[in-house]
Amino acid sequence: MTETLTATALCAGLNPDLAQRVYRAIVDAFARPGIPVTLPDTAFPPVLLPTLALADLETGVHLLGAGEWDAVVAVATAAPTVDLEDARFVTAVRRPTAEEFGSVTVGTPLSPESGATVICAVDALTGGDTVELTGPGVRGSVGFAPTGFDPALWTVRNRLVAGFPAGIDLLFVALDGGLVGLPRTTVVATGKAN
Repeated sequence: MTETLTATALCAGLNPDLAQRVYRAIVDAFARPGIPVTLPDTAFPPVLLPTLALADLETGVHLLGAGEWDAVVAVATAAPTVDLEDARFVTAVRRPTAEEFGSVTVGTPLSPESGATVICAVDALTGGDTVELTGPGVRGSVGFAPTGFDPALWTVRNRLVAGFPAGIDLLFVALDGGLVGLPRTTVVATGKAN
């Protein structure tokens, strides 16, 4: 890791204002599924911000395709890097495969909080294949069409949340810092049998 990245990571880990702003954006995104909010502008790739703000010594993280950012996250958060199946935060800097996506932990009915939060980088929050969102926090229904998210993963996601309250929560982060949250309670209809 370069000295510049190390210094940036240490500053990120010590900046409570930035962490609070990212946290607020995440809460807002989960409260209104499918409605975009904006992450603060930083030197980091936007997809890393949720993990940098939320991970700590007790939350295992797994990054897919992060390259040297793995070390930055480790320095900034002190969170342990764990296998994909054990991670509380899975950050997909690159597109996850169906096998990887289906391998994340969903927790159990007695310990649903141990289900993973999966943070997916997408090109944009619009312009892709549209799915319809309904459920708590959604007024009526909302169309959501992320560009750069494999539509086949919706079927995997629906399988992972079928054992509610166990399941996964999803955050979609666009290149421009736009953020959309989909808690496990959100119903995703693709127009095909899920």
